[in-house]
Parts: sequence; C-alpha cells; structure tokens
Amino acid sequence: METPPPSDKKRLTFDPLSNQIIGAATTVHRELGPGFLESTYQRALAIELKRVGIEFKRELEIPVHYRGEIIDVRRADFIVENIILELKAVEILLSEHSAQLLMYLRATHFKIGLLLNFGARRLEIKRLVN
Repeated sequence: METPPPSDKKRLTFDPLSNQIIGAATTVHRELGPGFLESTYQRALAIELKRVGIEFKRELEIPVHYRGEIIDVRRADFIVENIILELKAVEILLSEHSAQLLMYLRATHFKIGLLLNFGARRLEIKRLVN
C-alpha cells in the first residue's frame, strides 16, 4: 500500500467530529450568508447541530485560574465533546480571536478548537490545537 503524501496524512489526522461540525457551520453560512450578528449564527448553529445529531453545550463557563484561585470566568460559545467552538461574525479574523480560543483551550485542557467566522463572504474556519 502506498503512503499518502504528507499533506494527505495531515488531513487524515483531523477529528471526524470536527469535520461534522464544520459541515453544520457551512450549512448555516450557506443558508444565512454574512451580515447577521454573532448571536444569530449561534442560534442557527444550535439548530443545525441538533438536526444532524451532535450534542453540545452552549455558553459554558470557563474559569480562569491564577495561582490556584479563580480570577475570572469566560464563556465558550459551544462545547462539543472535547472541542471548543468560538463563533465570530466579523469581516476579518484578527490574532485576538485566535488568542481567545487558545486561552479557552489552555483553561480547559481540551486539544481542539474551531474558530468559525460567519461574517466573511465565505465561512472562515481555523482549527487550533492546544
């Protein structure tokens, strides 16, 4: 059997669940297009995730610790098993958006995060790994 090229190997290592989530997000973006508030996309994605049978939690609180004490609490848009979804509805993703998701990953010790930007003409997707 032939070994796939490196780019194919990398693609094969992605979690199948994250691919299902991206499919649901793509459906939402195709239906609504850009221009709505983030909360609109959150509600639509919740409907689509339910429709395809993906269980999730919304607005889950993530405590931020410093030297063993909770100093803040943040809310992740969605948690699907061990994947954090952070939704945006902006024209352009900034480094601050990725930094926010990476903070969530560090605080929860989850491995995979998806940054989904519904505000662009085409759905923007960034997979981040902790």
